[in-house]
This record gives sequence, structure tokens and C-alpha cells, in this order.
Amino acid sequence: MDLDLTPKLAKKLYGGDGGAYYAWCPDDLPMLKEGNIGAAKLVLEKNGFALPRYSDSAKVAYVLQGSGVAGIVLPEKEEKVLPIKKGDAIALPFGVVTWWYNKEDTELAILFLGDTSTAHKRGSFTDFFLTGTNSIFTGFSTEFVSRAWDLEESVVKTLIGSQKGNGIVKLDPSAKMPEPKKEHYTGMALNCEEAPLDVDIKNGGKVVVLNTKNLPLVGEVGLGADLVRLDGNAMCSPGFSCDSALQVTYIVRGSGRAQVVGIDGKRVLETTVKAGNLFIVPRFHVVSKICDPDGMDWFSIITTPNPIFTHMAGKTSVWKALSPQVLQAAFNVPPDVEQKFSSKRMAEEIFFPPPN
Repeated sequence: MDLDLTPKLAKKLYGGDGGAYYAWCPDDLPMLKEGNIGAAKLVLEKNGFALPRYSDSAKVAYVLQGSGVAGIVLPEKEEKVLPIKKGDAIALPFGVVTWWYNKEDTELAILFLGDTSTAHKRGSFTDFFLTGTNSIFTGFSTEFVSRAWDLEESVVKTLIGSQKGNGIVKLDPSAKMPEPKKEHYTGMALNCEEAPLDVDIKNGGKVVVLNTKNLPLVGEVGLGADLVRLDGNAMCSPGFSCDSALQVTYIVRGSGRAQVVGIDGKRVLETTVKAGNLFIVPRFHVVSKICDPDGMDWFSIITTPNPIFTHMAGKTSVWKALSPQVLQAAFNVPPDVEQKFSSKRMAEEIFFPPPN
């Protein structure tokens, strides 16, 4: 059955003065359910506070905009309070409790991409809130809360009655929140805009790959990720994940064109992508992108912590590894045509600058 691969924008699920929570729906983007992938975005206004919660899915968080504070509690561990800013990628293993806070004037926007194979709904994250009007705390009866936390009934009623927000609240400017600690950042997050580059091609593009080497915690999440920054009018080589992984891509900035080719050489997607779009490349399908003059950045997760890609063009492509005789026979062309094909792209790899 053919699946709709058309890029989609997220839809608002809930929010208020403190911010909003958006998600991509499997009904709109069927590859989410097909690939057991979830995608969501949290946007916090000044003094916005995303209440403590845990999820039914392991995720990678990526800060799209702004700066703020993240509280993270790994199972049976102490709370880590991290300073976060644009470009930070944070691994969130299964069972982790998180909260998020923005004390700055600029909106804090965080993207979440993850694996929903353990989720209640394939292709969707379900959060379980520790506090708030829809929380586990308010779900239990007064008797159970009183017994579990050894509290008087009057105190329990005050605790429950004081919870007015649903998922996101706006704190008073005078509210005191924990100060982030730089030492908590190490090992928990990596800034993809400041990390050493894995690929840097003049007038082509740059790549930072998130894997178990630079952020070991992604091994527990079971996902790899990368930030790609393509220069104006440059092209990303056609390629595919050769270890059966899915590639989930969010366009962070800019715009361009994308094509995806699948089974039997069928072009299954030809579209324009722009900031805010999410699209998913099915297993073993070949994808390529050409960006517009202003360039294009995207953040992707790959459903394996240490992905392996095969590129179809450039000096590291599979074509360069095949012998001339095989290419002549496969293409059914004479040696001079094969030579013209093989002699191109001898220096470039992965990204190709615009033609002169």
C-alpha cells in the first residue's frame, strides 16, 4: 500500500499563557505509525513552565530556539538541572522524568523525536504528568494520597486544589526555580552548533552526527541523530540508510526541494520542504535534497544509535567502488560513456556546491 510521504506541520494539542504543545498526528503522516516514530514540539513563553512528566517513549530533544532550563531525573538517580540553548540535543531514555522552564523574553522551542514501539499509541507520544489538573497526583483519591505521602487530609486538599494548569503553566516572575549547573550538562546533552564537525565541505554543507561516541546516552535511547546545514543552492547526495533504519527529518531553517525514490525505481515523493516541516524516509529508500539560495538546515533522527549510510554520488559512492566492466554491462553503454560517468565527482562527497 502506498503511504503519503508529504511533509506536514505540527498541530497544537494544548496550551495557554505559558506556552503550547504541538504534535504530528499519525492520521496526517501515516509513516509515523508505520515506523513507530513520534514527533512533537514544545514552545514556552517567558516564565512558561512545562510541568514534570514522564513519557511512554524514548526520545531525543533538540532546542530549536531560545534558551532555558531543563530538569531531568533518570530512573533512580538525582535531578539534573541543565542550562539549554539553541542547538542543544538531549537524549531522554525510557522512563526519564523531565520539566522545562523559560525565563527569557525569547520563546523557547524544543523538538522531540522518538521511538514509539513501547507507546500506548503507535506514532504518538503519551505523557504522564506528575502535577497539574490531569496528573497522576490528582487522579488518586484523597485517602490514597494521604496514606502514600503521610499527609493530613487538609494538606492533601490544598495540594490538589492548587493545581490549576494542564501540562504548561505560566509562573509569576518572582518565582524561584533551580539554577542550572554546567556540570550537569556534560554527558546529558551536546550542542550540535558548537560540536566538532563530522563533515565540512566548502560551499556545500556541514554535518554534526550525534552517536554513542559523543553522547553515550543515545545508546539507551536507541536512536542516532544529526544536524545538517546545507549552503545556498547546494545539493545533498542521493543516499540511503543501509542498516534498515528510518530517517525522520525536521526542517529547522530555510527551504528547498526533496525527492525520494523507492521500490522499482518509483519516485514516491517530489516536494518543496520548508522550516517547520517533518517528513520521513522509508527504509532503504533513496533521498536527495537541493536547497534554495538562503540554504537549509535540518535535524534528523535515525532509528539506530550508530547509523550507516550509503551514498550514491560523490567520491565515496558505491558507483566508485564498482569496476568499469560492471558499470558498462549494467548501464549497457560503451567504455567512453562509462568513463565520463566515472570521472565525475572525484573530489566531492555527500554535499555538492552549486554549479558555476
